[in-house]
Amino acid sequence: MNYLKTAILLAGMTALFMAVGAMIGGQQGMMIALIVAAATNLFAYWNSDRMVLSMYNAQQVDDATAPDFVGMIRDLSQRAGLPMPRVYVIENPQPNAFATGRNPENAAVAATTGLLNTLSPEEVAGVMAHELAHIKNRDTLTMTVTATIAGAISMLANFGLFFGGGRNNNSPLGGIGAILVAVLAPLAAMVVQMAISRSREYEADRLGGQIVGQPLWLASALNRIAGAAHQIENYDAERNPATAHMFIINPLSGARMDNLFSTHPATENRIAALHRLDTELRDGAGFGTFSAQAGRAASPFARGSVPPTRPSQRDNRRGPWG
Repeated sequence: MNYLKTAILLAGMTALFMAVGAMIGGQQGMMIALIVAAATNLFAYWNSDRMVLSMYNAQQVDDATAPDFVGMIRDLSQRAGLPMPRVYVIENPQPNAFATGRNPENAAVAATTGLLNTLSPEEVAGVMAHELAHIKNRDTLTMTVTATIAGAISMLANFGLFFGGGRNNNSPLGGIGAILVAVLAPLAAMVVQMAISRSREYEADRLGGQIVGQPLWLASALNRIAGAAHQIENYDAERNPATAHMFIINPLSGARMDNLFSTHPATENRIAALHRLDTELRDGAGFGTFSAQAGRAASPFARGSVPPTRPSQRDNRRGPWG
């Protein structure tokens, strides 16, 4: 059922892409949009993960550059029964994280320096368990491809508005149609993003809490990240709002129209669900408790391996992994 829903949503985005093309250029525009949509889907399947990581200038780390953080991901991956993903760090003061990749064998997780510098080891473990849950549930392909196609729809709509779509005699609504497309198409794409993301966040919270064995670690992390996300601006996310649904907490400040539709459930509801899960796990179900203080996972980051970041400023310095 999960795969059927994903297929329907992606087919809907392709149809939306074609509708935008038809509004701009009639039947010819629709056919061009279909070709572009097919090419975008194919490109997104193979390259969307690298493209999203590049948008955020994510730097890959390993046992030599961030041994404790990488060790934590390795231990959590083993508990989840997953292959070891690639691990990235993003130089950004806003605490946040996401996962990407077309399947568990080609997955990656990324965390910001703000997350690693401000959260406790237990909270970081809860966050990364949530991201690994997205990988285990095979959400990452849909989330990443959706970001790519939604961005393409927005660009196509803007192209139609600013480069003469309204002057095309084949356009059924003329200039008004081009304006409507430019306004409504990005919003429609965001509605699809919302439909994909909101239910899957609850599922990833639940599985992530089971993986780490302590759902309240993740609940505490969500509370702290949500509080900081709207105080510390994520400039890269503001420039690429179509990727907002990939993060564990919406990274947009809310100052732009791009945040009109929330891509995530209410944080309070997610925390309440995690408290209910904690009660269930006390009966002995689940994976057992992950030790955030054991071995290399004593801290999610080695002392000195992540440069200090002041929350009120964007730190442009590169860490030793860069």
